[in-house]
Amino acid sequence: MKILVGLGNPGKEYEKTFHNMGFEVIDCLAKKLGVKLSKKGCKAVYGEAKINGQKIILAKPQTFMNLSGESVLMFKNKFKDAEIIVICDDFDLEKGKLRFRTHGSGGTHNGLRNIVNLIGEDFARLRVGIGQPDGQIVEFVLSKMDKSCEEIILRATQELIGVCGLE
Repeated sequence: MKILVGLGNPGKEYEKTFHNMGFEVIDCLAKKLGVKLSKKGCKAVYGEAKINGQKIILAKPQTFMNLSGESVLMFKNKFKDAEIIVICDDFDLEKGKLRFRTHGSGGTHNGLRNIVNLIGEDFARLRVGIGQPDGQIVEFVLSKMDKSCEEIILRATQELIGVCGLE
């Protein structure tokens, strides 16, 4: 079983912002796989499916970015044997670059830091590069994505499909 958790902030004002890259990838993956994110629980909205004989959960925490670990911890406790994969934005990576790791620190990402603080470093993560901000980090990550991000979201979705064996 795999739980794919996209990080972001709930609410209309945060839709299509760089910081919601994880939500965007989960939405794209859900559409490709025909999964409806209609369930609520573990401080998230989520959907479940069985693909190629494997159960998957696609989740979007509703805790706001800096408390994402609360949701991830609840999923971890509920589905003890599940593999967790977190998807998030990363301004330390060149825009469009993808970096998949099976464990590690939270780096400069507050959502990942919170998850690491609550469950440790042993979870996979797909970081999606959004590039370096010209000015303030907060203003940049909360700004709206441009059209070029659609291709980045599609590539990240394909990466997850491959990594998870969902083809």
